[in-house]
Amino acid sequence: MEQAAALIGKALNATSLLAPRLAGAGAYRVFRLPLKRAAARPAEQEVLADADIGKLSVGGETAVTYRWGSGARPVLLVHGWQSRGSCFARFVPGLLEQGLSPIAFDAPAHGDATGDTTNVLAFQDAILQLSEQYGEFEAIISHSVGVMASALALRSGVRAGRLVAISGVCEFTYLFDQFCDQLALRPRLRAELRGRIERDIFPGEQDIWQRFSAVHRAAELTLPILLFHDENDQRVGMDQARRMATGFGDRARLVTTKGLGHRRILDDPDVVQGALDFVAAARNDGSAGAEAVTR
Repeated sequence: MEQAAALIGKALNATSLLAPRLAGAGAYRVFRLPLKRAAARPAEQEVLADADIGKLSVGGETAVTYRWGSGARPVLLVHGWQSRGSCFARFVPGLLEQGLSPIAFDAPAHGDATGDTTNVLAFQDAILQLSEQYGEFEAIISHSVGVMASALALRSGVRAGRLVAISGVCEFTYLFDQFCDQLALRPRLRAELRGRIERDIFPGEQDIWQRFSAVHRAAELTLPILLFHDENDQRVGMDQARRMATGFGDRARLVTTKGLGHRRILDDPDVVQGALDFVAAARNDGSAGAEAVTR
């Protein structure tokens, strides 16, 4: 992946010297293009075999939905970039044991959904549609870019009792900067890409770089929040979790892990059980506690 990104970056930078707009269009497409489509692992396939599978129309593409249980007391599972709904397979049995109904989806350009390109608004749209279908969620469990999409959806009217944010992206600017750094894009090409994102993904929107932050208008999200993040996460830096912990204040608790990285954290038994316990816990008048806990 790193080698492919380096080659793409070199090609875009070279093109930008002669045809900056063409290079900008190419960078814009790559920005919305997951460079790989995750396949369901054998253990995930076993869990998917027991799911009721449906479809959603999202931005002209077809997202795939998965439901376990009757649909009563739903818990939404929101995957991240280059991932798929089945990445939460280890969470499903425990949620079912609590009498909950796990609901997952493959966003456009991910998993078994259609499409080649997508963006965070497509994730948000899928969440909004599932909210209309199932009503208030007992909880939302999200990962990576799915964390930011979940926060956006919650601010847009989706209701949930609790939020679990694993390896979460907090700032939209972080995604942009990380992408540009990974491809080593020249400053002029960065500026061209930034303008295209503003014009094409968010036409007419104001202050997108601030508004599309998980902690923008943080006071509006009053639900308890549990954050998990690994110290060695090379995809999403630890500072993103700290920003959320600080932004949400005493409503959030941050649990720091070691040696799990960005994706293996979803398979860690302690993380899974911690999330399940948090979902099961009855609401109380106390705070979730913003202090960091290291395991």
